[in-house]
Order: sequence, then structure tokens, then C-alpha cells
Amino acid sequence: MSRAILGKKIGMTRIYDETGNCVPVTAIEAGPCVVVQKRTPAKHRYSAIQLGFEEVPARKLNKPRAGVFERRDLKPMRHLREVRMPPAEVDAYKVGEQVTVSIFQDTEFVDITGTSKGRGFQGVVRRYGFQGSTKTRGTHENRRHPGSIGNNEFPGRVFKGHRLPGHMGNRRVTTQNIKVVRVDEDRNVLLVRGAVPGHPGGLVLIRKAIKKS
Repeated sequence: MSRAILGKKIGMTRIYDETGNCVPVTAIEAGPCVVVQKRTPAKHRYSAIQLGFEEVPARKLNKPRAGVFERRDLKPMRHLREVRMPPAEVDAYKVGEQVTVSIFQDTEFVDITGTSKGRGFQGVVRRYGFQGSTKTRGTHENRRHPGSIGNNEFPGRVFKGHRLPGHMGNRRVTTQNIKVVRVDEDRNVLLVRGAVPGHPGGLVLIRKAIKKS
């Protein structure tokens, strides 16, 4: 089966390995998730499973979302996400089946997708790491400005994709090849080395790393 699960970022901490080295880790509440729907090529033209995460009272869902769970006699879930996978792997799942963090028990690396922290409108120094101008008397008010962004005669315009001030963060980000440090099946907690996109309490999608065999 393709290994994927929804989770909630708890926060960062540190643990010590067998040799006494300090390891920075992120704790994630991974699952349990429920298979809500299955997508097949014959009916939907693609293959995937839809996972539900975090039970919620039915009164907190609108009628279309609540109807998804009522038709399948499942408990309402706050989050619904689809995970693409080959048709053979979709057939191995059943609607209502529970997916727990134990699927990563033998996995060494994972890819984690989340929404990065929103930083609002930022300039080029913070957004892209520009150096800025010199802090001398003649610089006046241009210390954190981007500088020249085009020419007068040719090309006579600013090229698309030019790095300029703008909205920073609050984007879908995937961090690949994150090492799995510990899997706690009793508490549904996954410890991974290093940082994970998003703020504490944010929703993340955890999948088996695609670039590691």
C-alpha cells in the first residue's frame, strides 16, 4: 500500500539518541484517519482515496459536507483530503477502514506537506534575502530597496517573475526526505528530525518519501 496519512503539527522539541547526541524533532499527531471515499478510473478518471481526520460534531459541518459522512454511516470529520495512488493500491482499501501511524513503522524517510506561516506583505530583503544598499550618509531612504528593475529603451518593461515586494508565506509547501526518528503507536505520535512546514496545530499530509528507495 502507498503510505499516507493526515496529521496535526504539535510543535518542536528535542530527544537524545543512543549515543547521547541531542536531536531536534517535530512531534506530529498522525491519525487515526478513516477512508471516506475511493476514486476509480472507471468512474472518476483517476485513482485516489479520500482520508478523513479529526472527529467533529455534525452541527459544525454544513449540509453537503455532513451528507458525505451520513451516506456512508461514518462519524463526521473536520478535514478531508485526497491522496493519489495507483488503482491496485486503491483496491486494497475499504471505505471505513482506519489508517494509523503504524504504517510508518518500517519507513525511514517521509515527505511532509503543509501550509507555511503567513508573513504578510514583506520587502525584498526579508522575502528574498537581498543585501540592500550601503548604510552611508548618501544612501538616504534606499537602504532596503531592490534597486533598478528594468531599462528605459530595451526591454522597456519589467520581466514577469521579477523578485519584488509582496505577500510572503501562507503557501502550500512540501519538505522532502525527512528522517523518521520515532513512531509512537499508543499515542498516535510521529517524531521526525528537523522542522516541518506550518504553525503548531496546522494540518499536514505525511507520505512515504518518493525520492528514497
